Amino acid sequence: MIIEHIDAQLPGAITDRHDFRGDQTIVVAKGNLLALVDLLHREGFQLLVDITAVDWPEREERFDVVYHWLNLASQERLRVKVPVADGETMPTLTGRFKTADWFEREVFDLFGIRFEGHPNLKRLLTWDDFQGHALRKDFPLDGGDPFCMEGCTAPYNNGERTRG
Repeated sequence: MIIEHIDAQLPGAITDRHDFRGDQTIVVAKGNLLALVDLLHREGFQLLVDITAVDWPEREERFDVVYHWLNLASQERLRVKVPVADGETMPTLTGRFKTADWFEREVFDLFGIRFEGHPNLKRLLTWDDFQGHALRKDFPLDGGDPFCMEGCTAPYNNGERTRG
């Protein structure tokens, strides 16, 4: 339902779509995101449930920034994916949705994706001088920091203690 309405109101904005177990997913270009968000809000998708990302290091547009929406009246869900290249910024949604503040900071911290116009874009889960972004697929399993692994007997280092 909503996807056909988006097609009618924003022709060509959707570059891909699929439906799995009742959850609809669309892919849109970054340039269409804000117009799409405004349309979704008018159509009742007024709850931004989550923002996350997926790392595809082999792709030119390395990341998918993923937005999850809920229409509170109809209980319809919509997932919106926006492909972005490494180093490319995304527009912030903090001016439209208060929940975007925390979600965008988390995506920035764990994936390194910046949100242009975010009022307080700083690390959320790791410390300020933490090196790298922990959910990127090229991030070292041991954290790349001997200090963090001192005395650790984790399965990915074959149960051996590391020495710093």
